[in-house]
Amino acid sequence: MPVPKKLLALIAPVALLALSACTTGFPTQVARFQAMPAPEGQSFVIQAADPRDRGGLEFSQYADLVRRHMVAQGYREAASPQSATLVVSLGYGVDNGQTRIVSYPSAGFGPHYGYWPYYSRFGGYGPYYHGWHDPFWGYPDIRSYTVYTSYLDLDIRRAADGQSVFEGRAKARSQSDELPRLVPNLVEAIFTGFPGHSGEVVKITVPPPPRAG
Repeated sequence: MPVPKKLLALIAPVALLALSACTTGFPTQVARFQAMPAPEGQSFVIQAADPRDRGGLEFSQYADLVRRHMVAQGYREAASPQSATLVVSLGYGVDNGQTRIVSYPSAGFGPHYGYWPYYSRFGGYGPYYHGWHDPFWGYPDIRSYTVYTSYLDLDIRRAADGQSVFEGRAKARSQSDELPRLVPNLVEAIFTGFPGHSGEVVKITVPPPPRAG
């Protein structure tokens, strides 16, 4: 059965939103303060900002992403914490989420009240409850979804005196609270244009991964 044109008009915006969510990437906001030295062979070690993460497999996975970016910038991994000239502190997390409610015209059937003539045994015509309505009368659908805010903190200090040389935070809103999916994007965002201009707050969209095949 062919789909009515009016129904297509309602479905199309939803389909476009779903498509754009898959193709436009991961939007983040990055704030940075920095006095990073130019890479001249300085060595670094990565530590967990939260003591509970130290030695964990999940932290090790995220730390390895940071390590790769630091090496790509021209710094080198220290053989031991004692030999490092820079200490990189890594923290991350996601909140419990906030519920958002949206309303839009219904593309299906739903109940409504109306006055329809029918003959009453008490005499004359009276009100009638009509259980289903025309789907294009504009009765809204109410739906809810949860938005989570995730973050990644990256602080770099000189090992010799503890002086901070980089303080950065990347954060993002999404409908996922899965850190293994979120943290790699946040790491990518904070190293985009690294170390950046001190005091800047920039919006960075991490491109989606290339399609297989």
